[in-house]
Amino acid sequence: MSDSSSSKSNRRQRFLFIIIVFLYWFSMYIYVPILSPYIEHLGASYTVIGIILGVYGLVQILCRLPIGMGSDYIKKRKPFIMLGIVACGVSCLGFTLTEQLGWTLAARAMAGVAASTWVVFTVGFATFYPKNEVSRAMSMMQFTMVIAQLSSMMISGYLVETYSWKVPFVLGGIVALIALVLSCFLKETQEDETRVRMSVKDLLPVMRDPMLFKVSFLSILAHCVLFITMFGYTPNQALNLGASKNDLAWLTLAFMVPHAVATLFAGKYFLTRFGEKVTLIVGFVGSAIFTWCIPIADDFKWLCITQIFNGFAQGLIFPLLLGKSVATIDYSKRATAMGFYQAVYAIGMFIGPFVAGWANSVWGLEGGFRLGAIVAFCASGLAFYWMGNNEQRHEVA
Repeated sequence: MSDSSSSKSNRRQRFLFIIIVFLYWFSMYIYVPILSPYIEHLGASYTVIGIILGVYGLVQILCRLPIGMGSDYIKKRKPFIMLGIVACGVSCLGFTLTEQLGWTLAARAMAGVAASTWVVFTVGFATFYPKNEVSRAMSMMQFTMVIAQLSSMMISGYLVETYSWKVPFVLGGIVALIALVLSCFLKETQEDETRVRMSVKDLLPVMRDPMLFKVSFLSILAHCVLFITMFGYTPNQALNLGASKNDLAWLTLAFMVPHAVATLFAGKYFLTRFGEKVTLIVGFVGSAIFTWCIPIADDFKWLCITQIFNGFAQGLIFPLLLGKSVATIDYSKRATAMGFYQAVYAIGMFIGPFVAGWANSVWGLEGGFRLGAIVAFCASGLAFYWMGNNEQRHEVA
């Protein structure tokens, strides 16, 4: 095959991969804004809602590292990519088949399996780019993920309001099926054999890195707050204020757009002028304040305003922690460090909604949001003590 033909084929594969990534995240997030209200509609207590929401993170804790290492071991990405897509479809299908809470728990757990394959998606897509363009590849993947999440979450409330609770799940399953068919046309690429692959023996020395431990713990707390609020119980609060299910699109927009803006632009602006420590503290304190204000908002408009600022504040946190997770790690161990980091922050996806569900059962929805605010405030204190000036000067150097 000529270089021209090879380049053309490579471009087609990149385009196909991006479409599949979009459909993968669309299928996984199409029902997220209505999931907590739907489970409440089935008659579940807030404690049970917390368990069902939290199992998504629990499965990722258990599956992310094994999937990443398994993919490295057999030196193939496509089977695990297809596994993730199938898991998306099975998750959606599980919600449509029955309204029993046990099966609802199993369906959400399957979504956790799907999300656990994301590390393979990122590694697989990077193989279509030369080494010096990997950052560009990751930016494209991140952008596609955000667009897919936003577009899918925007329409879920409308689908429920116009048709029924089941329609978002049905649409998610159809989208996953389309993605699965398209994935059959993906080609495995020849990876760089010199790349150090993730292995169990590499984990222990990586886990001992002080900065990785600190940012992983802060990321656990940040994900606790995220999965207590927008990806947890904020839609319930909106419906309690009299919002329609269709109005959940505006709630999603209020949170996700500032969140994306902060992720793409404001983090760099804040870092340049104020440094890592101040940026993290501002993000966590802002999240604490506006999470605390969620139950204070007495109508839907004010709730959306809290989400604008909360989305922006949380958007400052995640990219900074992601970058810091590998900042002090040797280049050859960064894939292992990233796999560990992604597995560890899933703890927050589990603990956050689970504990908040218990708090909601005792004190109402206000209890869970208060808990989230306290977690964010504690994280700001840890950022103050952990992100010292000496470490910052070391990073700049």
